[in-house]
Amino acid sequence: PPPPVVKPTPCTISDGACIQLSTNQTWVLRGDKIAYGPVPITHGRRGYETPLGNFPVLRKVKDEWSRPYNGPMPWSTYFTQSGIAFHEGSLTEPSHGCIHLDRASAQYYFTNLAIGESVQVVA
Repeated sequence: PPPPVVKPTPCTISDGACIQLSTNQTWVLRGDKIAYGPVPITHGRRGYETPLGNFPVLRKVKDEWSRPYNGPMPWSTYFTQSGIAFHEGSLTEPSHGCIHLDRASAQYYFTNLAIGESVQVVA
C-alpha cells in the first residue's frame, strides 16, 4: 500500500491559517502546503480561552485598540464575532483570547489573510 500522507499541520483546512494551542504555533497554508510558519504564539489564558473550531476572517484593523483590556492591538486580523484576532502582542504573557504574534508575523497574517478565508483552531 502507498505510504500514508502526512499532513504538514494538525489542521484539516488546505488554505488559510492553522493554530495549534497545545504547541503555541500557527501556520499559513496555501494549497495544502505551508506558506508561512510555524511561528510562535500565545493564546487565551484560563477563563479567556481561545475557542476551538473553524472561523472566517471577518475584518482587519491595522491600528486597533482594545477597549475592554485598554491596550494596543497592532495588525489585528479578526476571526470571531466576539472580537478574537491575530495581532502583535507578547509571546510570554497569555492573552484574553486573541492570538499574539511577533510583529513580522502579525504583519504577514494581516497582509496575506483575506476576508472570508479560513482560520482553524485546534487543541
